[in-house]
Amino acid sequence: MTPVLILMGSQSDWPVMQAAAQMLEDLQVPWQAKVVSAHRTPDLLQTTMEQAEKDGVPAVIAGAGGAAHLPGMLAAFTTIPVLGVPVPSKQLKGLDSLLSIVQMPKGVAVGTLAIGAAGAANAGLLAAQMIGTTQPEVRERVQQFRQAQREKVMANADLELPE
Repeated sequence: MTPVLILMGSQSDWPVMQAAAQMLEDLQVPWQAKVVSAHRTPDLLQTTMEQAEKDGVPAVIAGAGGAAHLPGMLAAFTTIPVLGVPVPSKQLKGLDSLLSIVQMPKGVAVGTLAIGAAGAANAGLLAAQMIGTTQPEVRERVQQFRQAQREKVMANADLELPE
């Protein structure tokens, strides 16, 4: 199976983006992570997406903070689904990143997830669900994950809560 590509604009985004890698790892979906900056290495961004097309990468998860141009720029170079994860910034706590990623122009789609590690984890889950549409073994692992989540909630459903 060709790995899901996890891209981030800076090494400092890894503490957030590792949640995507962990989710993919848990679901036994191969992944590869790289640092590619939309602003500092636009040539690397383009060649990375050209190679991803050739390799048959099934999905790209892109984390970016601040101006957060990376997911949109990646989407401009490919028809591979791009899942954007807003990385929290110091100044605006990721709201700037969220708005930048979610406000793509018509015709260049980026799936945008929640700000931070929860969004990164869900990007990994969503990528696995997309792969699961054609790979039954991945779909089964996603279903098992969802069942385990349900069982955790049900195990605590009858707890008596303090008044």
